[in-house]
Amino acid sequence: MNENAWRAILAALADDSAREVYARVVLGESATPTLDALTPARARRVVTALTSAGLLTETPEGYSASPAVFAAALKAVPRAARPTGVDRFFTDGRLTDYPSRAGDRREVLAALASRVLADGERLTERQINDRLADIVDDVAAIRRYLVDEGLIERTRSGTEYALARP
Repeated sequence: MNENAWRAILAALADDSAREVYARVVLGESATPTLDALTPARARRVVTALTSAGLLTETPEGYSASPAVFAAALKAVPRAARPTGVDRFFTDGRLTDYPSRAGDRREVLAALASRVLADGERLTERQINDRLADIVDDVAAIRRYLVDEGLIERTRSGTEYALARP
């Protein structure tokens, strides 16, 4: 089975008549009443769609459902690559898992610092909070971690933040 087999399955089941035929067969009923209610050409198209997708198999007694088709279709789809490095802690650009290992925490915080501040840029607390809010849930804690880790500097007055000088 190829990695796009799921498309044929969904296309077949998107059709009301095909779905009814498939449901009858899965429930152990005869598909004949539903197929007889269709024009001969339409009935052939429905059966062809279901058998081509692997959902039904023609038998001497009628049709039988092939439940293994779903597992085979899922198995054929390649697994998505797992994120590596700091990306593994982010989902859709937001920090979803705060790392427990110190080295990972440092890398994640460095990535956050570079995302919210550019070299030479100075932001007020409100501005940095707004930028962090787009990425993290606990803005105050992350801002504090960034300062404690020495990645961003806060002015003595505590009113502005900038990237720490190397």
